[in-house]
Amino acid sequence: MRSTTLFAFLGLAQPALAQQRTPSLVERTGMLRSPPIAESSGVAVSRRHAGVLWTHNDSGDGPMLYATNLAGDDLGRYLVPGAANYDWEDIALATCPALPRDCLYIADTGDNNQRRRNVTLYVVPEPAVLPQPAANDEPARATARARAVRVRYPDGAHDVEAMWVEPDGSIQLVTKGTYGPMLRYLVPRAALNRDTATAEPLERLPLVPQRALGRLVTAAAISPNGERLVIRTYTELFFFRREKDRRLTNDGPSCWLSTLQPQGEGVAFLDDSTLVLTSEGVMGQAGPIHRVRC
Repeated sequence: MRSTTLFAFLGLAQPALAQQRTPSLVERTGMLRSPPIAESSGVAVSRRHAGVLWTHNDSGDGPMLYATNLAGDDLGRYLVPGAANYDWEDIALATCPALPRDCLYIADTGDNNQRRRNVTLYVVPEPAVLPQPAANDEPARATARARAVRVRYPDGAHDVEAMWVEPDGSIQLVTKGTYGPMLRYLVPRAALNRDTATAEPLERLPLVPQRALGRLVTAAAISPNGERLVIRTYTELFFFRREKDRRLTNDGPSCWLSTLQPQGEGVAFLDDSTLVLTSEGVMGQAGPIHRVRC
């Protein structure tokens, strides 16, 4: 969800942190030119369709998924039956809970005012994508019906914009940090077979929210080999290694993005070391797509 604060980092210099690096690769590959994609709030990389990215808007849109690529071409629009978009904030691609194929996991977990008694996770099999760009007047296709799981937090409402799916099929969620520390929660894989679930608290992340620096969590992703995690904020990328006991350990200094994407809310791994970043549009411009390596 777009922040209501006029961020000071629009002219931000790199903060004086003891451990920080800058990207070794930054490439703007395209713009999200499809008019319906005004506020890309998450991105996932297809394994079935080479070069295809999945994205979505946050609140204000219907339950729609958009297929695109690094150039930002419109590859199709997909209505998700059985879903509603209260505030979609992240998306991930992983093996389906009960099928030997890939599913898209959608986090309807945004809660700017921390008032929602329940949030919702949707799981839907990845639809087929046509290889050529869609025509502007092409109607939306429909996915299979989504599986919906209502999730509550045991300690009250949270604003969550970051999600990833673990290799064991469990889902992890990270709070944004607007109202307190950045917290990590687990939704077990078995819970995806039920209509409701309670998220399990895991830990307080070793990150200090700093609103003036844009250090609020907006997305997360896991690498294809399942060994690395990235948590993005508006201005930084934080990398972690996964331990067998679910602990996260720092994987090098944070990566400073500065004003590359002032409203950036999407991140995914293209491979084990390269990321794709997506962003909401700013000042009437289409949202940019960047390829980044740190």
